[in-house]
Amino acid sequence: MFKILKKQVLNPTVTRMEIEAPLVARKAEPGQFIILRVDEDGERIPLTIADFDREAGTVSIIFQIVGATTEKLNHKNPGDYLQDFVGPLGRATETEGLKKVAVVGGGVGCAIAYPVAKKLHEEGAEVHSIVGFRTKDLVILEDEFRAVSDKMIMMTDDGSYGEKGVVTAPLKALIEAGENYDEVIAIGPVIMMKFVCATTKPFGVKTIVSMNPIMIDGTGMCGGCRLTVGGETKFACVDGPDFDGHLVDFDEAMSRGAMYKEFERHQYEETCNLFKGVDKNA
Repeated sequence: MFKILKKQVLNPTVTRMEIEAPLVARKAEPGQFIILRVDEDGERIPLTIADFDREAGTVSIIFQIVGATTEKLNHKNPGDYLQDFVGPLGRATETEGLKKVAVVGGGVGCAIAYPVAKKLHEEGAEVHSIVGFRTKDLVILEDEFRAVSDKMIMMTDDGSYGEKGVVTAPLKALIEAGENYDEVIAIGPVIMMKFVCATTKPFGVKTIVSMNPIMIDGTGMCGGCRLTVGGETKFACVDGPDFDGHLVDFDEAMSRGAMYKEFERHQYEETCNLFKGVDKNA
């Protein structure tokens, strides 16, 4: 059992938790993930490690409330316990030797992009962060990004905060202005990563993306997280989650990601109704 130490609401749909998990914290690196179960009857879900403290033995996760399991997880509070918290899994983001990097984050994907930007900053790289959200109310980790970025650009779709537009616009402008990036690292919705790659490809800028497909066991056994990368089948849990974005078949990834949307919606509604009943009788 793994104790929840802290809980923080970052916006109406995104929550951060700090979990007591010393063995995971000891080995964790940016880009890796854990798989958790809320209770004995719960499903296994992957969540990227948002931060860690080796000395304190803690691991932070940031999750968006989008399905039944994240709804259950969000009803947990400090002092409660999680059934399973397994990791670190996957390959850490490769940052060695990078001198100048653009880190592009979209929505809750910024929770994954931040520890990468933080590590690059700690290693002495020049970090340009471009983060995008639908609206001001959904912004997360702004102060954290500013603390580790030499240049920080905030974008919102509706223009309610920062600059109005999508993250690819300032990225393209920076490259055209002569910013010579060793690498662009894009983390967010699949469609966002697809268009970031389409932006960088004409300039020949290497672009790494973090893929988060359907995942069950996290060890490469189930095959649920398979992707096509450079014409070959890869598994996000063991070969990734980071891949060369210019080689990823994004259309296939989006198609596979939508397979269980109706089932997920049904399960989410059932879970919400269950908690409403509990709250009502409390």
